[in-house]
Amino acid sequence: MDALQKISYGLYILTTKTNKINGCVINTLMQVTSTPNQISITVNKNNETTKMIQKSGLFNVSILDKTTPFELIKHFGFSSGKDVNKFDSFKEYKLSKNKIPYLTTNSVAYISAKVVKTIDVGTHLTFIAEVEEEKILRESESLTYAYYHSNIKPKSVQKKGVWVCRICGYVYEGENLPDD
Repeated sequence: MDALQKISYGLYILTTKTNKINGCVINTLMQVTSTPNQISITVNKNNETTKMIQKSGLFNVSILDKTTPFELIKHFGFSSGKDVNKFDSFKEYKLSKNKIPYLTTNSVAYISAKVVKTIDVGTHLTFIAEVEEEKILRESESLTYAYYHSNIKPKSVQKKGVWVCRICGYVYEGENLPDD
């Protein structure tokens, strides 16, 4: 699947509202048609935000910029709205006309949309939605998934003295790898 990593993606904060507001990180957003102006997003079925979009039929997408800190990605991407109210401690947002938050920090633009079709694609749902509102917030370069991985995401640190066989998966712990 190395070739799939070469597909260009962006990083976005997807928000919605039912009896509460919630948001998550997504990397799948694209314009589908221009007349009518429609977009698509794809989100994991188990995601709380997905379930809320199914109920409300509305969402916003904040398009992140290259200055986005890891902590923002972590805040919206590494916890579940089932367990945490992500907007309790996060105050850098405004409400669009649909009364759903969009980010005012690290966001170049936002799009508000209404779902017109839902497609089950296995582990995820793809929502086709008509754009109801869109606004550029600042002239800045959008954050790509590749840029996130090479410049924002912390690099993993490998423990010294841990060796894993690429063939059988055997793990050897020691400072020096034996000849055999």
